[in-house]
Formats: sequence, C-alpha cells, structure tokens
Amino acid sequence: MKEALMMQGARTIMDNCVSLKAGETVLIVTDMVQEKIAKVLACAAVERGAEVVVSVMKPRKRAGEEPPKLIAESMKHADVVLIPVSYSVTHTFAVKEAAEHGARLLVLTDFTEDMLISGGIEADFRALKPICKSVADAFAKGSRVRVTTPGGTDLTLDITGRRGNALYCVVEPGEFSTIPTVEANSSPVEGSANGRIVADASIPYLGIGVLDEPVVAEVKEGFITKISGGRQAEMLKRDLASHNDHNCYNIAELGVGLNPQCRLCGIMLEDEGVIPTAHIGIGTSITLGGTVKAPTHYDLLMWNPKIEVDGKVIIDGGKVCL
Repeated sequence: MKEALMMQGARTIMDNCVSLKAGETVLIVTDMVQEKIAKVLACAAVERGAEVVVSVMKPRKRAGEEPPKLIAESMKHADVVLIPVSYSVTHTFAVKEAAEHGARLLVLTDFTEDMLISGGIEADFRALKPICKSVADAFAKGSRVRVTTPGGTDLTLDITGRRGNALYCVVEPGEFSTIPTVEANSSPVEGSANGRIVADASIPYLGIGVLDEPVVAEVKEGFITKISGGRQAEMLKRDLASHNDHNCYNIAELGVGLNPQCRLCGIMLEDEGVIPTAHIGIGTSITLGGTVKAPTHYDLLMWNPKIEVDGKVIIDGGKVCL
C-alpha cells in the first residue's frame, strides 16, 4: 500500500520534474540504504517507456564524496540521472561533468519513503519557477550582499560576476536540481565573506538535524575561524577538524528556501526549502559557480533572514521583495 502512495511522488518526478519521454535512458544512482526509493523511481520510469539502469554503490562515507568512477562515467551518457543516496554527491565533479554532457539530473539525498508521499513533493514546482528565478537573477546581477537575522547573523559577501542558481525541481538538458527543496543560491567570491553566522534552524548533516540551541560561526576573509555553541556545535567542529582540510571552512553558498510545502524536520532537502529560512553552505562550491573543492559541503540554516543585494532588500523573512 505504501509503495502505491510513493508512486505518486515518483510520477511527479517523471512527468513534472524531468519530463521523461519514452525511449530515453534513465540512470538511477543509489546505495544499499536507498534501494527501495530507487525501485519505486525505476517502476515509474518503466511505466513511461524509458530504458532504466539502476547502479547500486556502497554508501559514501561523507557528503561530497565522489561516486565510483564507473558510475561517474555512466552518468555522462544518460538522458536523465536520478540520485537517491544516503550522503550527498551533489557537490561533486561527477554531477558537474554529467550536466556538462547534457544530462538532466535530480538529486534525492537522504530521502525517506514519506518524502515521496507528502511535504515538499506536493508543491507546484512550475508555479514556483518564476519566483525562484527572480531571486536567482537578483543574485546574478548583484555585487555586495548582506545577510542579517533576528538570531544574530550578520554576514557580508561579494557575489560580483557569480551566477544565480535557481533550483526549483524542474530540469532541462545540462541542468541539475535537488528535490523537494526550492531554493535560489549563489556562491560568493572566494575570500570575500566576513561577519557572523548564527544557525538557529537546522544543520541537517552528521546526525545534528533541527537545532536545540544556536550554532555560532565567526567568519573572516571567506573562512570560518571559530565555531561555538553547545552539543551540536561540538559535533560540527569535530567533523570539520577530522578532515584536516582548510577548505571545509570555506563559505561556499548563500541559499534561500522558497518551497511553501517544505517543513523543518532535520532532513537536508526538506529543510533547505523551508520558508522563511536561508542557509550558508560551507566547503565545496564547484557546482554552484565557485572554485573550491573540499571533502564536505554542509549547510547552516537560519530563521527569518533579511537579504540585501547592493543595498536593496530582496528577502525579508518569508517575503520576496522583487
């Protein structure tokens, strides 16, 4: 019975998100943990007359770790690539290069069965497209950004010459998106971020999830220099230090949640779409328009952001001011 309900979300993905056509090749990249999600997606793709291949790998050890070379090479030759995995491979060369070869990619990191049934998956993604693109366009045209929140975030960034990314769960050839988050984001110029990040909503990685108390990160010249807070802050600090790579502390992304159906639950791709939140991504930035490749990419989410681009407010809490 539950698989029948899950098929509703899978069909939404095939028909609305990747516009799957009969005869197209679909590669589903998954791991041993997410095989049930992969099976439902495969059934929906077969319904539509696609040629479906499911590649199962062992779970990655961390978010941002590359998939095996064999899978990465296969991704370049598929019309559609669907990626239900335990740990994110979104910010990898494999995804970047598959998009460059014309694939339509949709990433379903840490998906649960319920996420194919209700929540963000129920949004009208095409209706949200113009809103998402308007925010991304404002980033693309802007230079100086300031992010503040009632919780204490006050961060400035330079996005001069950087693209604005509109991720609204609908992809054309050469594009990737996550789902069900709807977000607009940009990657700041390396070394330009300064100020303070106060994450008070979620850090949906490492078992941290919804925050019990704020995690505070001090930022200087593009890198986090200090992290403070309670138990959850210590979890983040220990993991970042364990990689012994300064790029893990890179300020890689500013993103804004724009999916009215998403709800904060501690799962990355549901949390990041929540209105009214913004997130600061740290670590890898290569798939977002930046130049940094790190062992990790984590997002620090905060409530009720005010985002100013070149002095003009474009986001005020849950309101898009464009």
